[in-house]
Amino acid sequence: MYLCSVIKQKQFSTISTLSSILLIPSVTVFLFIFSMPLNAQATIEELDWAYAISPAFPPEEDDGSLHSLPGSDGMFTLDEARNRFGPADWYPQDHLPMPPIVAVGREEAGIMACSLCHYANGQGKPENASVVALAPEYFIQQLHDMRAGLRSSANTAKANTFNMIAFAVNMTDEEIRQAAEYYGAMNWDQWIEVVETDIVPLTFRRGGLHIPLEGDEAGEEPIGRRIIEMPVDPEGTELWRNPRAGFRAYVPTGAVSAGELLATTGGDKTIACAVCHGEELQGLGLVPPIRGRSPSYLARQLFDFQQGTRDGAWSPLMDAVVKNLSGDDIINLTAYIASLPIEPQDSP
Repeated sequence: MYLCSVIKQKQFSTISTLSSILLIPSVTVFLFIFSMPLNAQATIEELDWAYAISPAFPPEEDDGSLHSLPGSDGMFTLDEARNRFGPADWYPQDHLPMPPIVAVGREEAGIMACSLCHYANGQGKPENASVVALAPEYFIQQLHDMRAGLRSSANTAKANTFNMIAFAVNMTDEEIRQAAEYYGAMNWDQWIEVVETDIVPLTFRRGGLHIPLEGDEAGEEPIGRRIIEMPVDPEGTELWRNPRAGFRAYVPTGAVSAGELLATTGGDKTIACAVCHGEELQGLGLVPPIRGRSPSYLARQLFDFQQGTRDGAWSPLMDAVVKNLSGDDIINLTAYIASLPIEPQDSP
């Protein structure tokens, strides 16, 4: 987060503003960095849980019957609910009027509706991202980084990352701006419950999600060194895209307190998150909010920064943060950050 002096010339002038906010003497920064103990970095095998790469499953067949969700006036078939270019809007009262790129995408350019994966409310799912309540400038920069080949995934099997890059390439600047301003004008709501445990339900992977097994196949297993983030309403989330059904993240016992130490002090291995993300981790200027967000998503981003597959405009600010993080550190940090409650807030 501190390495403002090495930011590339191509970055926007907003970096200088961010640097002035941080006000960290460069001598102190370099003394800190070089005094940190060397630790083994995370490996993709350790973070396999965060990607939940799954085999291809045939889609559920639509039998033509209409379905509804609790509290919704809508009735949709399965194909209508998952239409890539105009998915069902179950709760239009929950969000602002959607711009076309969010509501239906642009089929002739192969751009699926933003609301298909991220939902109309922007809350998203662990396999993609929550895109709500981000500064529009930050949102726009991420899509520009994808366009420029500066933001990708350290796991080349994560297909939806590469779909998103293709969308960014084909979106117009106006479409990007409309999506950024739409999602940036709404609040991030409590979406994830963090539960410390030694034992978790047996799950299978589908569509980047951990889905609990049911019936005769149901059971339990040790959590090990993983975070298992699963929908509270598996069928509603997986099949019907229920934008009111959140997630439960099972984390190893003790992870939250260990993560708090790292997040708040750095623990001689990293840098306190609040330096850049704000005292409440609700974001600071163009640095995004991370409080209460998906631990699976956060873990992937930390690993991407560490492996250099996120190398966009503000990535140098994360260099010293991720340099010495192990797989266990990433589990602990993301468990703590995800556990933080979301306080009521005014619209951005």
